[in-house]
Amino acid sequence: MPGAIYAEGLVKTFGDVRALDGVDLDVPEGTVLGLLGPNGAGKTTTVRCLTTLLRPDSGRAVVAGIDVLKQPDAVRRSIGLSGQFAAVDEYLTGRENLQMVGQLYQMRAKAAKERAGELLEQFHLADAADRPTKTYSGGMRRRLDLAAALVVSPPVMFMDEPTTGLDPRNRQQLWEVIKQLVSGGTTLLLTTQYLEEADHLAHDIAVVDHGRVIAKGTSDQLKARTGGERVEVVVHEREHLRAAAEVLTGFGKGDTTVEEHMRKLTVPVTGGAKLLAEVIRELDTRASRSTTSACAGRPSTTSSCP
Repeated sequence: MPGAIYAEGLVKTFGDVRALDGVDLDVPEGTVLGLLGPNGAGKTTTVRCLTTLLRPDSGRAVVAGIDVLKQPDAVRRSIGLSGQFAAVDEYLTGRENLQMVGQLYQMRAKAAKERAGELLEQFHLADAADRPTKTYSGGMRRRLDLAAALVVSPPVMFMDEPTTGLDPRNRQQLWEVIKQLVSGGTTLLLTTQYLEEADHLAHDIAVVDHGRVIAKGTSDQLKARTGGERVEVVVHEREHLRAAAEVLTGFGKGDTTVEEHMRKLTVPVTGGAKLLAEVIRELDTRASRSTTSACAGRPSTTSSCP
């Protein structure tokens, strides 16, 4: 039997662009699939096809046991969707946004009000519940958007890059909310550009590129398949990323990946612990030179200088 989310041979073209080129997915009930890939890989197009926002040119899809092409209205009643951008009315309060969504789903006014209150508490928005949404921070809007997708407690959820643009603290808070959601039995398809996010949240990962699934498996399986050693460095200040990247590139055996939101750099290497010690020494030397340069010309009594 197919899982809660199932796709077979999905194809979607836009003119000469083949956005999806035979995508196959199978997500068991109560699990998280991380759809990982760069911009333009086909992640959002896949989500739009599975949530009935786009009709694929060919292929088959079943969500919550319902055929996406034959019964799109029934699929919409069984899913929640949080897109790349928070879809909230900035002139309504947080509470009013959630109550409006409930009434659009034909909930009674009292039930919609009660559900809004529950979600505002769950997503740590109760203190701002009666403020206009235009006064919310980006992280608060993102949480409100996710809460809106959960008003009717759908068995299947789709989240399209839910943490893009969030600071590390808001990202961690949203991760905790997602974990609670899945622990309650919800099936989730999550798209992301961040391997760390997929590693943290997903039971299985499908890597997409040029409209095709090029790899599938658990995080450990994909890492084992890739193989090799890596050095990861997290810097204290974002302005040090460039200097640290220069150091790592000098020792690496491939491209240095920079995750600015996490202030983290990763590079493939060979040489094990011995090489790691050399990297640390070079980083320390670079930091010392930077401090000396910054203190040049200052009185020796300056507390931040030697």
